[in-house]
Amino acid sequence: MPYIGLDIGTSSTKAVAFDEAGRSLGVVTKHYPTLSARPGWQEQEPERVVRAALSALKKLVEIIGQPPTCIALSAAMHSLIAVDDKGQPLTHSILWSDNRAADLASQLKGTPLGKDIYRHTGTPIHPMSPLLKIAWLRQHEPAIFQKANKFLGIKEYLLYRLFGEFFTDQSIASATGLFDAERLDWHGPALDFAGITAAQLPQHVSPFFILNKLKRSFAQYLCIPPEIPWVIGASDGCLANLGAGAASPGEAVLSIGTSGALRTTSHQPTHDPGERIFNYLLFPPEGTHPPTYVTGGASNNGAVVYDWFCRRFFGMSPSAKGMERHRLAMQQVPLGCDGLRFLPHLHGERAPLWDASATGSFQGIRPHHTMAHFHRAVLEGVLQNMKLIGDVLEEVAGPFHVIYANGGFTKMPFWVQMASAVFNKKVVVFENEGGPALGAALVGMKALGTIPDFAKAKEMAVVKQEFQNDE
Repeated sequence: MPYIGLDIGTSSTKAVAFDEAGRSLGVVTKHYPTLSARPGWQEQEPERVVRAALSALKKLVEIIGQPPTCIALSAAMHSLIAVDDKGQPLTHSILWSDNRAADLASQLKGTPLGKDIYRHTGTPIHPMSPLLKIAWLRQHEPAIFQKANKFLGIKEYLLYRLFGEFFTDQSIASATGLFDAERLDWHGPALDFAGITAAQLPQHVSPFFILNKLKRSFAQYLCIPPEIPWVIGASDGCLANLGAGAASPGEAVLSIGTSGALRTTSHQPTHDPGERIFNYLLFPPEGTHPPTYVTGGASNNGAVVYDWFCRRFFGMSPSAKGMERHRLAMQQVPLGCDGLRFLPHLHGERAPLWDASATGSFQGIRPHHTMAHFHRAVLEGVLQNMKLIGDVLEEVAGPFHVIYANGGFTKMPFWVQMASAVFNKKVVVFENEGGPALGAALVGMKALGTIPDFAKAKEMAVVKQEFQNDE
């Protein structure tokens, strides 16, 4: 029977069915819009995301023609929804990309308390953090703050709607700025700064935690038995590493979709004195097995920057057929773009700057630069920013020799080849780019005892193409 990985992302929810060998049996993606009521605000309607997730699941069950063995969850990090004592949303889902708490983050960053929170939670001090968003609500929306019974992320809200209980996995919790991933409990000084108690947060549980009492109305809608196990899973970034089979020293995962991230996996927490990278929990210790952490940096400026460039300069989306001739011209430009440099910080920046006010720019412009130079500079600029994250990772967490690539940028082999040149490392793309959805399905298999450990992930990773630096 199939295993479903449900990945609740920033711009869409993807439901993917896998067999026990990790082969995809069907994929359904449902998109939803992001709202921006004010400059710097980035929100979504929680119920719209819930409807998209349920619609994707329902369609996927129809495609595979049978109920799944289990449904395991992945979700984007750092979202925040305040709900009242009846579980009704008092706010929209405030996304990781929301910058309303930038001033608060600036005030906290670098202080003894800020350093303590980073050291214990592994979450950099930045407006993305639910810690800062809650503190912002306390200062700027006191009526909502006082009425809030719980503060949730989007996965926790979905689970509440489906099961009527408040749970969060310890992986998602470790990205809130409120959770001590080594002690496996909420961090008191962070709670005090936010002005809340642990009772206002969901109960934290292992990523292998199972819920199996789905409300009958949802079971009927999805055409599945209500007792089918739902495995709570983990965060999308951590599960992307698991889905890529990157569990050994010397391996990194480069994901470039709307945003970008570079991550490595280890059994020891990594703390950067410069507070430039995150350290999130994937799995807590289990028996004699040590905990698993995912360390790295995420950028606000991934393929969203390329989409901006194509629409503004060429008047079309990156996927438009008319872009092919522009890409052919761009590929004639050498690495380094003959001195032209692009800083991609159009949307502020997380790693490695952690500066919400950062802006983008072209530098080194000379008369000989053509549109093709600007085109390539944009793609190189996104990668050079990821390379800065990689430099920090190698400095504090150890070197890596291979990069596993996933995300939308892998649909442009030239961009992946460029990554190999920028990093001067081998870059591998796999046939089954399940990403977080596959990682979630693997957690489901482990939770149900189908697999004893995650060595299976390596077997599922069939290489599609390898790229070596030839520039």
